Amino acid sequence: MTERAQRLEILAGVAGFAALGAVAVGGAARNLTRQRVGRLDPNSIENFGAIYDDRASIVVADDGVPLAVREVGPPTAPLTVVFVHGFALRMSSWHFQRQALAEVWGDSVRLVFFDHRGHGESGDAPADTCDFPQLAADIDAVLRAVVPDGPVVLVGHSMGGMALMALARRSPELFAHRVIAVGLIATAARGIAETGLGKGLQNPVVDAFRVSVRWVPWVVEAGRGVSRQLVAPVLSAASFGSEFRSPSLGQFVESMIQHTPIETVVNFLRALEDHDESAALPVLATVPTMVACGFQDRVTPLANTVEMHAALGDCDLVGVPDSGHLVLLEHPDEINLAIMRLVAGASRSGRGR
Repeated sequence: MTERAQRLEILAGVAGFAALGAVAVGGAARNLTRQRVGRLDPNSIENFGAIYDDRASIVVADDGVPLAVREVGPPTAPLTVVFVHGFALRMSSWHFQRQALAEVWGDSVRLVFFDHRGHGESGDAPADTCDFPQLAADIDAVLRAVVPDGPVVLVGHSMGGMALMALARRSPELFAHRVIAVGLIATAARGIAETGLGKGLQNPVVDAFRVSVRWVPWVVEAGRGVSRQLVAPVLSAASFGSEFRSPSLGQFVESMIQHTPIETVVNFLRALEDHDESAALPVLATVPTMVACGFQDRVTPLANTVEMHAALGDCDLVGVPDSGHLVLLEHPDEINLAIMRLVAGASRSGRGR
């Protein structure tokens, strides 16, 4: 292990002790948008919905669920980067990556984004399809329809990264030929039931929602507003680090969570708690990888990223101080640079040609 990785491992251990207490104070998340209001908001004029104005298409998943897709850059570009968003978010969570990377790469790289089933503008997710094998199948469907040939780089955040691991386990042949690099941001191969998000969601309120969604959905429908108010703080509590100071960005994140159907949130919880894609890491180790995490991530703590890095071969380890789970939004420059390094390195290697 490199000296840098050892330092991050020590930090990960320290962060782990603080995780449970921090997540437990979920009510503080309601004040996120009001934090440090007296300071200048660096994102006050951002149009966080701009990605939905990009070139649009619908990919029909293998079971018939429509998946909303957006593209930037020419279909004839020599390389495509596909971005896979996280739990209870939507493709616009990649706002800063779409803005910066499209400008840097121009016509040389095509960017592809899509909403998971049950999220954003995609179709509803039947309860029995809210699992990682299905998310992997959805990514495969997007690749077949939108990127049928040519080299591909896959980048996933949180649940999106877990879905990429599921894809590697489901279709390892893709990583021998088409997928030339993978970026995993604020995610985990396993173990989130014991720390971070898993601990925060192990409470009677969430258990009651699980039962209601399955057996008495009209109760959830009738109390939809209350449901969001109870569950959203648990999901939002660790979104940002202690130095976060953008009310408009906080409102954007809160809106994404609030507009994710409560059925989607509850139905995917079991998949997240049971998640273990450790078997996918040897497949991912055959291509260049990048793993990134905020030091203050209490959803998928830093220790998870350090563990993945140790299991991967040609892997860039990126730790971001003063950042929570939404490091791609809170500190986009660091993540953009990491993605650019990943793509540049994979392109130089000549894989996928």
